[in-house]
Amino acid sequence: MNLIAKGISVIFHPLLMLTYMLVLLLSVNPYLFGVPSIGEHKWLVGMMFMSTFAIPMLAVLMMTFLGLVKDLEMNDRTERTGPYIAVGIFYMWMAFYCVKSPIIPTAYAVPVVGTTIALFTAFIINIFEKISIHAVGVGGLTGMTLITMWLFSYDSFAVETAHFGTLQISMTLVLMAVIVIAGLVGTARMWLGAHTPKELYGGYLVGFVTQFIALRFLF
Repeated sequence: MNLIAKGISVIFHPLLMLTYMLVLLLSVNPYLFGVPSIGEHKWLVGMMFMSTFAIPMLAVLMMTFLGLVKDLEMNDRTERTGPYIAVGIFYMWMAFYCVKSPIIPTAYAVPVVGTTIALFTAFIINIFEKISIHAVGVGGLTGMTLITMWLFSYDSFAVETAHFGTLQISMTLVLMAVIVIAGLVGTARMWLGAHTPKELYGGYLVGFVTQFIALRFLF
């Protein structure tokens, strides 16, 4: 069971949320990005993956190697200060890029800015008490999914597959899946003894609300 919980924690790592958000938006409405399909923007997905996951994760790994943090779990909240600052720098740069770039629609700049606000909010909270950054991530994904449904008012979107042709995916089903994922992530973090329910609920709230704060400022 520990292996499953760790797998869920890795697959839905908070640094991967912006990549998942981009894939969802490109699937729902690729024309927002000026292309007819998600396949036309593989480079953008790759860039976001590198900028919001790979490079920040490399910085955290370097801190671990240098002994600044004990391990990647960082169960002691005082160990999280350095990683929060390092990741925050990358996310601030990405948020500035997305807001100013002519190729990034506001619909995606919102979750990037919202996630950046959530990161620094979690950093401030972490000074006083521990908060689940995994819950912050999936809380943001839930908020972004709701915003996408609200902005585009789509009941479903089409996805081209190699073996099954064109599939119609219900946005309600996507939202339900995201909520289930949020529950799985919270359960996994508690099973591993990484967080208490209070720390998880606080994380969900921060991640969810900051998406709507970003929407208020950018739309």
